[in-house]
Amino acid sequence: MYTKEQIKSQLCEMGIRNDDTVIIHTSFKAVGAVEGGPDSFIDAFCEYLSDGLFLVPTQTWANVTKDSPVYDPKTSEPCIGLIPRTAYKREDGIRSLHPTHSVWAKGRGAEDFIKGEESSETPARVGGAWWKLGEMGAKILLIGVDHGRNTYIHAVDEIAGLDDRLADEPWTVTVKDYNGNEITHQFRNHGRTGSLNFNKFEAAFIALGAQKDGQIGNAYTRVVDAAKCRDTLLRIYSRSTRNYCFENRDIPEELWK
Repeated sequence: MYTKEQIKSQLCEMGIRNDDTVIIHTSFKAVGAVEGGPDSFIDAFCEYLSDGLFLVPTQTWANVTKDSPVYDPKTSEPCIGLIPRTAYKREDGIRSLHPTHSVWAKGRGAEDFIKGEESSETPARVGGAWWKLGEMGAKILLIGVDHGRNTYIHAVDEIAGLDDRLADEPWTVTVKDYNGNEITHQFRNHGRTGSLNFNKFEAAFIALGAQKDGQIGNAYTRVVDAAKCRDTLLRIYSRSTRNYCFENRDIPEELWK
């Protein structure tokens, strides 16, 4: 069984600094038993990032839909795992008002980081919270999961303006803020994203220094530098119009070397 102190030691061994911005995508099952359970796991990150910003995705894309178009940060349950379902209930942080791709934030600049998300008209808009990860040089920890869960890649797709990433038809969503006020606007979901094939980028990420190995608990952890991840993807996108995530072929090395 892992303790909070052991989790913190592993963060240190991976080169995570106390003032970093860190977002985690986690299979808690892969981590193994943690003393105190998921709340203690979250506490370990919050305590270690004493001068930083800690982020947990609390996405609701399966729950807030065209047929159920209301998002309430207090009651809309995340659809993506135990750590998000634990984090969104905690009152020591703040959850963003993005209708489908919210995050729970705690630490330095948390309120500024999530500001304006209630007006998001796409999952990972330019200028939004997910976009900011690259601008801030955030670390993305894929704990027991692969790049198929790396939501930041969607943000880079929106930066590049790639075709077919967003659905053609918008729908009306209502976002409730913490005071009960309602914000209603048009929203477009993801269309074809190819996320199940995002692992095709991994060789390029490793070669160009955007990714290194780590471990949290028992879980193999990919430590991803968001800015280098962005730059690697934009290099590939600029050199080819093919969408390799929709094709049964690897990405040629000449596109990223």
